[in-house]
Formats: sequence, C-alpha cells, structure tokens
Amino acid sequence: MIRKLTGTVADTTLTSVVLDVNGVGYLVYTSTANAWPLESTVSLWTYLAVRENALDLYGFVTRDELEFFELLLTLPKIGPKSASQILSNADLTLLRQAVEQQDPVYLSKMSGIGKKTAETIVAGLKDKLSETYFTTSNQTNTPHTPWQHETIDALISLGYPHKDARDAVLSLPPTVSSTKEALTAALKSLSN
Repeated sequence: MIRKLTGTVADTTLTSVVLDVNGVGYLVYTSTANAWPLESTVSLWTYLAVRENALDLYGFVTRDELEFFELLLTLPKIGPKSASQILSNADLTLLRQAVEQQDPVYLSKMSGIGKKTAETIVAGLKDKLSETYFTTSNQTNTPHTPWQHETIDALISLGYPHKDARDAVLSLPPTVSSTKEALTAALKSLSN
C-alpha cells in the first residue's frame, strides 16, 4: 500500500497533481491540487483505491484528513470520489462539529453538501467518530510521535482494524521509543 508520497509537483489540474518521486510520476487526486506551484516539493498522505479496472491514489495534506476520508468510505453509497468531494466542501472541524452535535442541517448549510448526504454522514459517523482520535473530547488518546503513527500505519497495512491498531500502540509501555520496538510489542499484544 502506498501510504505517503513526497515529491516535486510536475503537473496540476483542478482535481489532481502529478508528483515526481525519484523519476516516477504519481497521479494523485486531491482537492488542494492548485495550491502548489510547479516544481515545489509536497508531501501527501495517500489512500490507494483499488478497482477492477483502475488503481487511484487520493492525497491529503494531513493525516487527519486521510483518516476522516477512510471513515467516510465506510458509509453506504460513499466512494472515494464522493468522500474526496465532501472533504473539499467541508473542513474537518465543520464535519466533526456536525457529527458531534448530530446536526445534518448545519453541515448542509455550512458546506453545500446535499441534505441526504449530510444526514448519511452525521448518522453514519456518530459512533465511528467517537471511537477514533478525531474527537476533541478524546485528545488524550491521540498518538503524538512519528513512531506511533508509523506503527499504526504498519499494523493497518497488515490487516488489523484501525481501532485495534491504535489501541495497541497507545497501550505500549513508555519505554518503547521506536517504530521497530513498537511494532514488535504491538504485534505481540494483538496476538494474545
């Protein structure tokens, strides 16, 4: 799985950017494509959407955007293109507030997202959002170090659910201080 890319902007359109990473051009769909000038260096968290006839990369400036994108994909009738469009219409703060306050009307009015889609987002993410480290009431359970993020990514790529991976990493003893140590210890705790 391609989880993050850092490269030079070789081309942009309204909805995508071509990142040149060591001579290989990756086409990445992103809502912020026109924000970067050509030849600038950009790092994007990515999601690889695998379809029968295509492999599409979706890119996000922050890890939170990527995680929210993945949550949106768990909702019925929301695919990668729809989830990307939702994130381009509404920022994460607005989405979190609407879900936490159970207010699809607010989300629809503030973002331009359709009423039915806003209702789907609010109803569908009510429980899921509270289980993740996105909510403001759960900031103490937020991974803070790069090795924690890398370990969670590695566990997810091995097939563990996001919540289990995050919980395993956050429950590691404070003596763990590297990705390698964390991965070994987390795999051991997840296998019990």
